[in-house]
Amino acid sequence: MSEKTLTRMDLSEAVFREVGLSRNESAELVEAVLQQMSDALVRGEQVKISSFGTFSVRDKAARVGRNPKTGEEVPIQPRRVLTFRPSHLMKDRVASGNKS
Repeated sequence: MSEKTLTRMDLSEAVFREVGLSRNESAELVEAVLQQMSDALVRGEQVKISSFGTFSVRDKAARVGRNPKTGEEVPIQPRRVLTFRPSHLMKDRVASGNKS
């Protein structure tokens, strides 16, 4: 597996090459899309990208956990967590090694 990480800069560079916007416009477009996604998730909405997957926020209830070193019970506060569920097409594409 590769240790490469896709960054915002990589995304804006891809938009620059594929769409033909200027580098600044490409960076602004990527930022605007990511901001829209973030804002929707903060409001508790799902973000569904066809053929990619669905991002959603899930509420986790309070529970009692256990410190693995000491065995001591520790209360875990309720919280919201971000989840991602890939589409079947994305799962298949990843499983085939991105050959499609």
